This record gives sequence, C-alpha cells and structure tokens, in this order.
Amino acid sequence: MNAKTPTSPVPPYPHPAGGWGSVKALGISLMRDGAPLATASALRKQNKPGGFACVGCAWAKPAKPHLAEFCENGAKATAWELTDKRATPEFFARHSLAELRGWSELELEGAGRLTEPLRYDADSDRYLPVSWDEAIAGIGRALAAQRAADPRATVFYASGRASLEASYMYQLLARLYGNNNLPDSSNMCHESTSVALPETIGVPVGTVRLDDFEQTDAIFFFGQNVGVSSPRMLHQLQEARQRGVPIVTFNPLKEVGLVHFANPQSPAQMLTPGETTISTQYLQVRNGGDLAALTGLCKWLIEADDIAQARGGARVLDAAFIAEHTQGFGAFAQAMRAADWSAIERGSGLPRDALERAAKTYAHATAVLGIYGMGLTQHREGVANVQMLSNLLLLRGNIGRPGAGICPVRGHSNVQGQRSVGITEKPELAPLDRLAELYAFEPPRERGRDTVATCEGVIDGSVRAFVGLGGNFLRAAPDSQRLAAAWAGLDLTVHVATRLNFTHVVPGRESYLLPCLGRIEIDQQAGGAQTVAVEDSTGCFHASDGVAEPAVPTLRSEAAIVAAIAQACLPPNPRVPWNDWVADYAKVRDAIEATWPDVFQGFNQRFRDPGGLPKPNAARERRWETDSGKAQFIVPPPTEHESDPSVLRLMTLRSDDQFNTSIYSLDDRFRNVWGTRRVLFMHPHDMRARGLAEGDMAHVTTVAHDGHRRELAGLRVVPYDLPRGSVGGYFPECNPLLPLQHHAHGSHVPAAKNIPVRVKSAVA
Repeated sequence: MNAKTPTSPVPPYPHPAGGWGSVKALGISLMRDGAPLATASALRKQNKPGGFACVGCAWAKPAKPHLAEFCENGAKATAWELTDKRATPEFFARHSLAELRGWSELELEGAGRLTEPLRYDADSDRYLPVSWDEAIAGIGRALAAQRAADPRATVFYASGRASLEASYMYQLLARLYGNNNLPDSSNMCHESTSVALPETIGVPVGTVRLDDFEQTDAIFFFGQNVGVSSPRMLHQLQEARQRGVPIVTFNPLKEVGLVHFANPQSPAQMLTPGETTISTQYLQVRNGGDLAALTGLCKWLIEADDIAQARGGARVLDAAFIAEHTQGFGAFAQAMRAADWSAIERGSGLPRDALERAAKTYAHATAVLGIYGMGLTQHREGVANVQMLSNLLLLRGNIGRPGAGICPVRGHSNVQGQRSVGITEKPELAPLDRLAELYAFEPPRERGRDTVATCEGVIDGSVRAFVGLGGNFLRAAPDSQRLAAAWAGLDLTVHVATRLNFTHVVPGRESYLLPCLGRIEIDQQAGGAQTVAVEDSTGCFHASDGVAEPAVPTLRSEAAIVAAIAQACLPPNPRVPWNDWVADYAKVRDAIEATWPDVFQGFNQRFRDPGGLPKPNAARERRWETDSGKAQFIVPPPTEHESDPSVLRLMTLRSDDQFNTSIYSLDDRFRNVWGTRRVLFMHPHDMRARGLAEGDMAHVTTVAHDGHRRELAGLRVVPYDLPRGSVGGYFPECNPLLPLQHHAHGSHVPAAKNIPVRVKSAVA
C-alpha cells in the first residue's frame, strides 16, 4: 500500500470562461496553425450572412449576429482548417504507415492539409500519389466487385461535417448501391435523443429555438459542458442571467463555462473584474446518476401537487395540460410516489435537500428550458434519461410554450442535418418510396448497420469495405484497440478528408485517401462558386458560403467526390443527374425539397433568411405525432447502482483545446492540466482507498464479462473535485476501455459516460 497522502483537488481555474484567457488562447492558436491573416479575415464572416457556418459545433446562428459571431473553439476549428501546413506526397514518402501509427493524433493532424489523392502501397508501406482519375477508377472497380458479391458488406460512414447537399447525394449512393449501411456520428452521441423523443413528444429533435432563451424564466442543464462544446450559447445564458433567470446545473464536474463567464465582446467585462455567474445551483451528480436525480425532481413535484390538492391550494402541476395533451400520467405518478428517497440519494450521489431546492426552482417557473448533452445520452439508460427529462417538462406543460422546451445540444456542425436528408441506417426513417419514385429504382428495405453493428462486422469479418465521408472512425468508436486490430482485414477502405488522422494510417488491403475542400474554402464548380446548407441544433437550415481560397488547386469538393464514386461503381441511371448536381448545388437542394416537400418548402428561396429556415416541429405547436396522438409519460426502468466499492465509473471528457478527435494541443487550461492528456481525474477519497497520490501512475481495467481484457496503463492521477466513485479521462484516449456491447438500450449509443472500471497503481 502506498503510504503517500494525496493532495487536495486541483484548484479550479481562477478565471471565467471567455475573457482574456480566451483571447490569449485564440492568439496562440492562430500562430500555432499558421496563416493567421487568412484566419483572421475568415473569422469576420463566420456564422454571418454571406459567410460560412462554423465547422465546429452546431449551435444556432442568430438572425442578428454579434460583431464577432464565433467562440474560441470555433475560431480554433477555423484556424485548424486554414492552416498553411501541408501533408504533401513528399511527407508520405518520408514516413511509412507503421511509423505514423506511432504518432499521436496531435502529430498526425499537425502535418497539415492533404493535397493530392493517395493510394496505399503495401510493398513500401506508404501512401503514393495517384491522379484523381486513377483513384476514382480504382475505387469504382473495387466497390463494383463488392456490390456484385454482397452489397450489404460495404459501409458508408458519414461524420457530422458534410453539407446537406453532399449528405443527400451520399445516402442516395448507398441506397442505389444496395444497402442502408449509413452509420454516422449521431450513432455515437444523440441517437438516444432520436429514439427517446419520438415516443414521448412525437419528434426526434429538440423543440427550442433561440428566441425561447429570451422568454424563459428558468433553465435546467444536464450533462453538457457549454464552455467547451458550444461556447456561443454563453451569450444566451449570460443574457438570461442578467434578467435574473435561475440556471440549475447537473454535472459531475464543475465546468468553468457553467460557473462563470466574461464576455470578450463586452468592454465592461474585459476592462474590469466583471463577470457573470452562470449556474445559480450546481449539483454534482455521480456518473450514471441522472435518472435517479430526475426521479427525485419529479417525485417532489408530484407529491407537492398531492399536498396542494389535499389542502385546496393552487396546483403545482399543470393539470389542464396533462389532461388535454398527455397520456400515461397516472402510472408515471404512481411510480414516482413509490420511489424511495434513500435510493434516489444513493443513485444520484446528491442529498435530498439539494434536489428539493432544484424542484422548487422548477415549480416557481412558468417557462423552463431543459438543455442536455452527451452526459445524458451516452449511458446504458441514455434513452430513459432523455425520456425522464421529457417527463419533467411535461409535468408543468413546458413543451410547446414560448420560453420552454427540450434542447439537445448537438456536437458536429451538421450532424442533425445529415439525418434530415436521409443519412440513417433505419429504413423506416428514410422516404424510400419517394426515392424510388424520383430515381426509378427499388431501394433496400433491410435495416442497415449503425456504428456498433459496423464495428461488430469489422471484427467478425462480415464488413468487407468501408467508405468514410470525413471522421476518424477508429479513434471515435468504442473498443478502439480491438477494432483497429481487425481493420487491416478489410478489402477496401476509402477516406474523404481534409487532414490526416489515425484511421487513415490503418489501411485495408486496398486503401485510398481523397483530399477534399473544407467548408470555409470557395467551392468553384462549372456553375460558379457554390453555396452549401447546414442545419443547426435548433432545427434551422442555413446557407454557408466559402470565403477562403482552397489550400491547393488539386482539392475536390465532397459533392464532386461522392458523384464521381457513384458513377464509377453504379450502373448508369438517367434519372440521377450526378454531373448537373455537381455543377449547381441549387439543383441538389431542389431534389431535397422534392424528396421532403413539407420539410424543405421553398428551400432555395428561404435558406438565406436571417436566422435560417426553420424545420417544421409539431411538438412546438402541441401537435403530438405519437402512436396515441398525445405526449406520453413513460415510466423509467429501475435505477442502477454499483454495489461493489472497488468498481469506479469512468466518464470520457474533452479538453478546452480539442474538437472531437481533433487535438489542438496537450493542454487543458480549464482543468489545469498541461502537456499531457494521459491523466485520470479522481476524488481524493478514491485515491486514498487505492493507495494513490497526486502524480502516481494508474492502471485502469474495464469490468466486463465477455472474455476480452481492456486496460490502460500510465495514466497520471490528478485529484479533482468530482463525486466519489466517479473518475474521468480524456476522449478518445480512453476509448479502448469502452466495450462494444456497453451501449444504451434501444439506441446503441456507446455508454462512454459510465464505464465500470477498476483502478490500481501501475507499479503495484
């Protein structure tokens, strides 16, 4: 047993989110990535009319943008794309793929923008340059051969950055090819939302728009780190707090952006010690304790309403709304009354009085926003978590009311939009009959592969070819070490990308790397400079125009690459005008409108409207497109609680200097971590129980019973303010600990926020 005494938790970052810290970090980023003048020029047009939609997060674009409508992380994403560094064929001539597999993600992406099509050469273990014609012909031959053998053995993966136009063409390519194997990054994050909300309120997305923030009188936050994941939302939160709106936060870690904020665009806050307190109550729920916490809130409200009725007082619940608009309240209320407070406290890690205080705040508000991120969705009970938040909002009619609603915050800048134009493995969610009518073919009706099923197929050999429209699949997916070991067995891998990442250096037997334009760059086609469209987290479609010259003249757009691959591997179809679509993206938008006329009515004419073109949302109008025709209360499953004290619950985290798998530096200033990402955040009590002290190296092993050993060694222990029994480590470094089968019931979202692990000294 190590006799050293652990120190106190790492002191919190002493400054607010934003402020001079953000300005300094942005300056460092601009110089680090090169091309600071080009980036600075582009930033003036970021998220503004006539400019481009941020390639980072998907937060909403206001009709009246701020002077600087970008955040620190959005600016870093822009600098990352506009870097003057280049990964040329000469770079690949110097480095074998075996060597590159030993590089970190920071080093790989740090090589810069890809410049020419590349084909893997197994004899030299290097990527060699090929012409575009050679690359497309080779891919076409390989895909056509696989289609003839078994079209279901090919997967078409999409990350969340591709435009609506490219995504529409991509899903059509997959279905013409013969499958619905269209996994995307939604499968890894908000698929729990897409499964949960149709059952409760009849829509697969949130109901909140930007103007609701101006009318709300309470905000409840669950598992969403606004300061890192969507910092521009801090403007809306700051304005709400200045009106006296309470913000109640449930999150295991005290994240700086949810504690306090200094607006870099406010001279008063930049020139004085002024800042805005964001959370008025901060409840550090244990990893996996959200369902219990929400149960506590609902239980208090229902029992307070029972008391009010018995005394003849004013109702706590919105009885009229419940009676007119909902179904299932009786069974739900009975389940909440039967819930035991001791079990709620044990499961949530929160005291009853703290939960009651939060419930009272909710009860005193007439319009409440429920905002959440992957802290709710990436759990075994991720679907139930989202449905419990929906239950909470329904209790007081906080769906379909100005200033109220449910607000899932998406990560990738167009991940929600891709689903809106058919990127889905679920045939029932795609307009297959309409596609058949438009393009004269019989679409496949069999359910396709999601992310988990794709990983299973790679491991068991039933997936033979993988086409990736962006992304870093091997790093982002669960069980990443097992997956990477099987990846080389694929017959074909094709990656459309702007920069090099780890997935690219684990080639299949035949492998191609195709460099594409970024969204910030001018996309010049036969019909002139093209505009693309994206959808934000609030369900509004926006125009996005490139503003920077392409990194090199040899790049092609995602839409052009998709069209070329389609024509190379599919039989001719005169009903699919691939070349016309590439020449003029407005024709793709016409096709999108023809496919979903009710959703995209007037698409080309309206997607430049200030604030974007809003997607119809029946629940906002209290029209419930559920099986019953009403909003549905759903009784949650029993809450799980780990009874073995040796087992801790690991959640994966992102630093303030990364976006998804793109790592900008090894620092995390908000958590006072410098020069490394191989750390494990622990409560001092949990450290002491395992004989660990600050700076010791930990060995982490997943608790799983499937015959596979998952472990990470050499994680430096950092004492941190988080609930006992909960530990944290960085994504994607901790993904090898996440079992493939450890996913949300019903949605298959990897449960990365609640991985059962054991921790011991690495030298024990």
